Formats: sequence, C-alpha cells, structure tokens
Amino acid sequence: MPARMFVGSGAPSRPDAAPEPATLASAEESAPLRVHAARNQVGVTRHYDPAYVALAYPGGDVPIERGVCTDVVIRALRHEGLDLQQTVHEDMRTNFGAYPPLWGLRAPDRNIDHRRVPNLRRWFERQGWALQAGREPDGYLPGDLVTWTLPGGLPHIGIVSERRSGAGVPLVIHNVGHGTREEDALFAYTMTGHYRPRLD
Repeated sequence: MPARMFVGSGAPSRPDAAPEPATLASAEESAPLRVHAARNQVGVTRHYDPAYVALAYPGGDVPIERGVCTDVVIRALRHEGLDLQQTVHEDMRTNFGAYPPLWGLRAPDRNIDHRRVPNLRRWFERQGWALQAGREPDGYLPGDLVTWTLPGGLPHIGIVSERRSGAGVPLVIHNVGHGTREEDALFAYTMTGHYRPRLD
C-alpha cells in the first residue's frame, strides 16, 4: 500500500468527523520536542541522498537539504539533547560484537554507523526502548520510533506524529525517498520494530 500524504491536521474522534481545534492544540502542545523537530524538516530536507559523507564529530550532519531516513531521527533527537552519532559510536567502540555484522567492518565508523537502521535498532534495544510492534493504532504514542522493511528489503525508520489520518491512524514523519514528509504510512510497510525513547 503506498504511503499517502496527509494534508489536514489532528485526530478526529471518528473517521468522518472534523477535529476539534482545542483537541488539536492540546495534542500538538503535548507532543515531544522531537516530533516538532522532525516536522520542521518537512520542506527543508527535500532530497533522499544515501551517499557516504565524512562528518564532524560529535554533532556531525550532512547538509540539511538532503539525507536519509535515519537523518530525520538523528536531527530530531538532537533537539532533546541526544546525539546518536556520539552515543552509538561510543557503544560500538566497547561493544562492537553486539552490533549487526552487515557491512564487513572490523571497527566502528563514526561517519556512518549511526545512519544505519540496523545499528540504531540494536542501540535502541540496548537502551531498553523496545516495545511490541502491533497493529493497534492506539499502541503508538507521539515521538515513538518505528522501523520497517521496505519492498526490496531496505530497512527504514520514522517518528510517530501526534496527528492522525481520517481513519485514526497516527501519521509518521520520515524520508522514504522524496525528502522529509508527514504521511499516513504507519502500517504501509512490514514493521520490524517499535521503540519509545526515554531521555530522562
């Protein structure tokens, strides 16, 4: 099922109901900062570009107008004080064997390790963030992180929004090939992980 761009905002109480302004305002105010930080990338990060880039460390980033799905999450979490580039690299330096051996590397690479979905999944699991990846929309809260496998086997990641589709399904903010977008795509692909960051 292709992802659908969501034009409106908010979560109606039933599929054919118009959302109440007070409900929309309350939901947006209570959404974690990472949701707003991810949404601020919409219209700014316009290109999907998986090229390997040598990054500054810590806090390194590719140019804001481009990136991949993981960059949406990395940029969003930095607004909450978590630098995945640094934390993933530090964990991989001391626990390299705990991470997926998918790229033939013998040591961590702080330029790319945090930009790979399998590595992020393992780091999230090691933080105790993993939850059941179910099919109930209400099981997903704003700011949750979700991973999928796209057609062709490509791993993917996005952030759950506080906004919902007309059917009541939470939207996701992600870059699936056309820049950062907020779309009705939570159940559009094969889900592989559901994570709830705890940043206290």
